Amino acid sequence: MSEQPKEKPPKAEKKVKLPAEGPRAKEKAGRIKDPASTHVDEHVTHEDPTAAMIPNTYQLGPNKPFPITTISHILKEEITHRLRDVRYDPVRSREMTLTLCEVIRTRMKEFMIARYKTVILVHIGQLNGQGMQISSRCLWDPNFDTFVSHSFKNTSLFCSATVYGIYFE
Repeated sequence: MSEQPKEKPPKAEKKVKLPAEGPRAKEKAGRIKDPASTHVDEHVTHEDPTAAMIPNTYQLGPNKPFPITTISHILKEEITHRLRDVRYDPVRSREMTLTLCEVIRTRMKEFMIARYKTVILVHIGQLNGQGMQISSRCLWDPNFDTFVSHSFKNTSLFCSATVYGIYFE
């Protein structure tokens, strides 16, 4: 007696459990994980081909120090020149602070101070015999980071300008 081979019943399809909610619910819904594989996602690089690669310089300090005396002269010249005969006006003072910051920044760019980030603060206020204190806090390296400050007064206003030079490694 010869036995006929029995037909195997068709395998039941695997049911995929759909995630209820979440940001990746649609992405995970159609994916069946192979039990032999350990990594499901494909390797995709997201590098911008137009981005320039800058090699590390391993430079831990500046080639030349921040030019404190030069910046101090720039502050003194610009503030004295622009505010010498100006009367205090709240609207005009706001514009003058922006103008002074931009002028000081453009004058500083002429010196091409390498690897230093600069922050420029200018305060202008009405002079009424009041006292004023301006303070700031910074987290920096005292070996390389520094600041320059200059104050100015005429009959109706005062101005305080500060330039911070922070070394960027």
